[in-house]
Amino acid sequence: MVASGNIPVFDLFGETSDFPDVVHCERIRDRARLHDWVIAPHRHRDLAQILLMEQGEAEVSLDGRLRGLRDGQFVYIPVPVVHGFRFRQGAEGMVLSFPRNVPAGLRASGADLDRRLSRPIKAAANAHLTGLGRMLAQVFAAPGSYRAQMLVALSHAILTTICEIDRASDADSTDGASRRMSEFHALVLRHMADRWRPGDYAGAMSITPGHLNRLCGQAAGQSASAYAEALAMTEACRLLAFTQLPVAEVAYRLGFDDPAHFSRRFRIARGDTPSAYRARFHG
Repeated sequence: MVASGNIPVFDLFGETSDFPDVVHCERIRDRARLHDWVIAPHRHRDLAQILLMEQGEAEVSLDGRLRGLRDGQFVYIPVPVVHGFRFRQGAEGMVLSFPRNVPAGLRASGADLDRRLSRPIKAAANAHLTGLGRMLAQVFAAPGSYRAQMLVALSHAILTTICEIDRASDADSTDGASRRMSEFHALVLRHMADRWRPGDYAGAMSITPGHLNRLCGQAAGQSASAYAEALAMTEACRLLAFTQLPVAEVAYRLGFDDPAHFSRRFRIARGDTPSAYRARFHG
């Protein structure tokens, strides 16, 4: 143990040796019962952790705030949050420990993931997360030529899944904003060829164009028209890559009256002409 003020700094629960593996996986009982089911508040220099509570209960302290952890729940603890646990005797579950560089690889890929993985997350585990945890435990326990690569891949899948769970929780608490964006998204896909403008979408949603723009700005950082065009360009990529439709027909299907205007907008969005983009897939 290394002192940091009055807060111990551990590598694992009570250990200070160099991290021994790509990631680490252990049962709650195997570590907690050695400490009489109480892990005093501490922090990790270079570790993020996830506790998956399969059966039992625990009181979790996160930077001094107490939270309950029950059957079927998980808690994610990023570097360097001070945390401690008081488990009910016989509690069962998994502790997954990730060196800093494992979540950092995901955090670098996007602002939303970076934001979510930089703070604690506590929620109910879904079947997907539970299954991934079991898969990681199996790979961790066995030798293999590509064991390290599989452990990192599964770790990234687990960390991404908890971010998805966290995002879904956000959506449930945003007073319908997320549902409104889903409605707008579906309308754009349905009416792409109908040359709808933001006012048409707003009218179909029974809101004002200004309200629609505010929704898009908050959810995607774009205006409604920019959001709709981005979806159109994504659909254009699919049609160019996976069909033999002429470029002009692609343009008409996406609501462009003038194929030349479509080609200009596509080049601005994708950095290439539609024909050159298609050539990558049909060389």
